Amino acid sequence: MTINNQRRNLMKALPAAGVTLSIPAVAATAPDPWLQAQGIIDHVSRPLVFRKQDFNITTYGAKPCKLTKVKAWISHEEQEDLGTPAAGATDCYAAIKAAIKACNAAGGGRVLIPAGDWYCAGPIVLLSNVNVHLAKGAHVYFSQNPADYAKYGDIDCGKNGKLTISRWQSNDCLNYSPLVYAYGQTNIALTGDDWTSILDGQGGVPFNDAGDSWWTWKGKQKTINSIGQGTTPNFKAGKMSENTVNPLNAESLATVAPALTEAERLLIQGEGDKWRADAQYLPALSEAGVALSKRIFGVGHYLRSPMIQIIGCTNVLLQGYKVQNTPFWQHHPVHCRNLVIRKVYMHSHGPNSDGFDPEACDHVLVEDCTFDTGDDCIAIKAGKDQDTQYGPSQNIVVQNCIMHSGHGGITLGSEMAGGIQNVFAQKLVFENANWKTNPLNTAIRMKTNMNRGGFLRNFYVRDCTVPNGVQITPSFYASLPGSPIQSKTVATAAGAIVTFDCDYTPISDNVRIRPPIVDNIQISNVKASNVNKDGKTASCFQAIVILGPVASDYNGPQPMPPVFPVTNVSISDCDFGTPVNAASPWFLYNVKNMMLKNVTIGDKVHNTVLSA
Repeated sequence: MTINNQRRNLMKALPAAGVTLSIPAVAATAPDPWLQAQGIIDHVSRPLVFRKQDFNITTYGAKPCKLTKVKAWISHEEQEDLGTPAAGATDCYAAIKAAIKACNAAGGGRVLIPAGDWYCAGPIVLLSNVNVHLAKGAHVYFSQNPADYAKYGDIDCGKNGKLTISRWQSNDCLNYSPLVYAYGQTNIALTGDDWTSILDGQGGVPFNDAGDSWWTWKGKQKTINSIGQGTTPNFKAGKMSENTVNPLNAESLATVAPALTEAERLLIQGEGDKWRADAQYLPALSEAGVALSKRIFGVGHYLRSPMIQIIGCTNVLLQGYKVQNTPFWQHHPVHCRNLVIRKVYMHSHGPNSDGFDPEACDHVLVEDCTFDTGDDCIAIKAGKDQDTQYGPSQNIVVQNCIMHSGHGGITLGSEMAGGIQNVFAQKLVFENANWKTNPLNTAIRMKTNMNRGGFLRNFYVRDCTVPNGVQITPSFYASLPGSPIQSKTVATAAGAIVTFDCDYTPISDNVRIRPPIVDNIQISNVKASNVNKDGKTASCFQAIVILGPVASDYNGPQPMPPVFPVTNVSISDCDFGTPVNAASPWFLYNVKNMMLKNVTIGDKVHNTVLSA
């Protein structure tokens, strides 16, 4: 296997570089923490500057394509006839790559994708000082065939393909390239004129005669009582997927991590061979300390690529376009500094179609965006297992956004082992426009567990509305044997306006040795309204669900580290509408001193301090 040493060295250097790039922030304990939020906004709002020269992709051989109709998946459960490039369409990959290379070599400028339909059977790779711009009416159709993203990576992994340094659910790996990618670049932009400027991942368009698409690789669903997302497109038992045991993976960690003790190996692998499914095998490699160069996926494996992944970049602008039908997460910046995403429409109802997942990023502004997603609208992340080298996600402001479908509106976690701090969300509309058929699961959400650990501190939310409530029936995750939290009893997967879940899908993680810490959460002026559905007038199933760390889940060596309750949660001046479960408007476990001040739930106003 040939390793690009320049990139490998950059991987090692990035954590140290982050220390020098980080801008000190005002202490979150200041009398008005929103002054810190304004400081973050001011810092990242300085406009990026690019040379005034255009590099039109048609100059480099790009030609528009004709479309044909194909039956494709548009969500977990629905199909429609969609336009897709007809057979024989010109592949614009080489032309776009040449335009970006020329622009970068000239000192920067703008790479222009004009109006029209364009087919691209490979990744768009951004370089420093380049703004890739989609004109009004420009529609880029990325190839729906995963094999096209194992052709152009910098690292030749033989039969697995030419792969790219990537992260999949917060674990480092060599994998299929993201459809739009950047690594270690400075002063980059991806922009559009408006929401007719479209980046289309074609995640639900079949790539083989069996009708499989990127989304089929999700495999079996786990959530109990999910609505509108109960199946996976074209998946049937016995098909290969991220959750199916892959015979290409080692039969024992002793093969790839011989330095492990027998106890360590057994802990990481767990019972049986489920750990050999790709989605479990990658975290096992992280836990075992296996080097990135040996975490080889790509061809023969089933880890879907993020649509847009930007790693180790500084001064990044994402603005003014629409992204749709993505294979996996829609935007996944990792270890970036000074990043703005503005006026972007994120529309993908497929499995794991999170809208924006900043991971271990510092100084981020999300504003004026619209989310209509098949998973969390925004999910702030910070590493998983041993892959915490980039530190916390911090100094993030989310404002003036609209959230439609999705699991969580504004979410922290679940992959947050490196910690999350200083997050501010204001003036959000959790619209829940699809409440009749595919509702928003919860508006304000945090999720972690004894594996994902980490800390969440200094999270502030204010001035938000939930005009159509959230899902009014409960959804659940299965609990571990012997847990005090019985399966199908606590609505942590869906049903609450505010959900803090420190026992998130615990059966998915074999290693459970990192108790999370959650402290200093302030939520104010959130207003939810009721809907009329199935004979019920309600805004939610329960208003608040806070499930603190569950000590019995711990399975590491003794003595067990301290397991702290969720502390210093303040909820004030809120109206959460009418819960279906009026007899129990909230659920609390391992929570200390949660303050409710002028909080209306149903016909009652609550002023109290709660512990459980």
